[in-house]
Amino acid sequence: MSPNVVNTIVANELCIGCGICTGICPQNALSMKFNECGEYNPYLEKDCLERCELCLHICPFHDNNENENVLGTSLFNNTKDIKYLSETGYYLDSFVGYSLDFRQNSASGGMATWLLTTLLRNNFVDYVITVTAHNNPDKLFQYTIFNDENSILTSSGSVYYPVEMSQVIKSILDKPGRYAIVGLPCFLKGVRLAAQENKKLNERITVTVGFVCGQMKSKHYTTYLSTLANAGGRLQKVNYRGKSPDKPASNFYFHCINKYGDEGKIFWNDGMAEAWVNRWFTPNACNFCDDVFAELADVTFMDAWLPEYSSDSKGTNLAIVRKPFINDLILKGSKKKQININKIPIKKVIESQQGVIDFKQRSLSYRLNLAKKNGLKAPIKRVEMSNKINLFKKQEIKVKCKMQNASKEIFIANYEDNVFNIGIFRNGMKMCLNKIKNKKLSMRFFTCVFFVHRQLKKILR
Repeated sequence: MSPNVVNTIVANELCIGCGICTGICPQNALSMKFNECGEYNPYLEKDCLERCELCLHICPFHDNNENENVLGTSLFNNTKDIKYLSETGYYLDSFVGYSLDFRQNSASGGMATWLLTTLLRNNFVDYVITVTAHNNPDKLFQYTIFNDENSILTSSGSVYYPVEMSQVIKSILDKPGRYAIVGLPCFLKGVRLAAQENKKLNERITVTVGFVCGQMKSKHYTTYLSTLANAGGRLQKVNYRGKSPDKPASNFYFHCINKYGDEGKIFWNDGMAEAWVNRWFTPNACNFCDDVFAELADVTFMDAWLPEYSSDSKGTNLAIVRKPFINDLILKGSKKKQININKIPIKKVIESQQGVIDFKQRSLSYRLNLAKKNGLKAPIKRVEMSNKINLFKKQEIKVKCKMQNASKEIFIANYEDNVFNIGIFRNGMKMCLNKIKNKKLSMRFFTCVFFVHRQLKKILR
């Protein structure tokens, strides 16, 4: 059989589940389904064409495809006054602020919702494609196409649940029009690669809106949080980023309702952070992504994780703009008092995402090296694999990789008939957590010893 995404990408656990391959397949040979880890994968429903390999040409994690530097240069390099930094890719300008109308019902400042409604209202696009609640326990969220601005309000808020693009890609191919599409960095890379291969996609997708991404999560992450919040079982409604007026924006809450009407609520600092920071339920492909700021998006939004903004419980956005007309829209929106927004130095934007940059970009060379050492397939990236990294950082990465895999295995072993044994799961993860804590204590001890040693040397001089 010819190489395809199933025997080349999925077989090596490098699929991120974007579904673009399934949407663009000329034979309709693929379908998107959840695997046992709660991650979307394409499955072969029938034999594909000999030597087609179109699915591989548009896969964001296939070796032979252009990287973000090459794609970004072709998209933005000829833009007047465009600039470039390795952390962010190309950028025209950067802003901080929020929407006056949409802030309250959004995960942070509501700027993405404001822009999408503005694009429709001012006839820049005919359709907006974004993620909305599906209210199906087996598929809580999905990509949806809107053509009226009021409907976009149903898509406000961040989603940490698998979604895939196969059906909306097919819709774009079937129905002419100008589309704005929202996505994470890897999804938008797939969109850009697909647009290179398909003239209709290239002409019809006219605006791309990206979000900063540290990692994706499987559907089991949501099951874990709901069980932790004492409302497990078949879920009907989920909100991942609730705002509490008495807490900073960084301490948001997860809220859910199951089919029996039971409600659960848990704050970031009370359990969510542990699973997120330690990369539980994270797809393997996320280990090999180095695009933090959605470098191929026309505009990228993110939370303003800076001390001067994160204490505001209402939430604030940062934005990186790469297209002049979006820059103009933002400036006009500010003049019309639709948004409260100001320019901010790009260095401050980078500062706001230092933790994500450290893991996705600065530690990638070692993760590539670790994959090779363990006999695993890893894609070719913009950095070379290397073993040159801080000893304690090495140990932390190794332990988190083990936790990432263990979270999937232990969950599968303790989930049956929609019942999740969270006690056994947490006991199984405790050993890895203790290793992380011990490594951090050791690091603090040796740091103190090193500091005292330096001070003694100065005194003795």
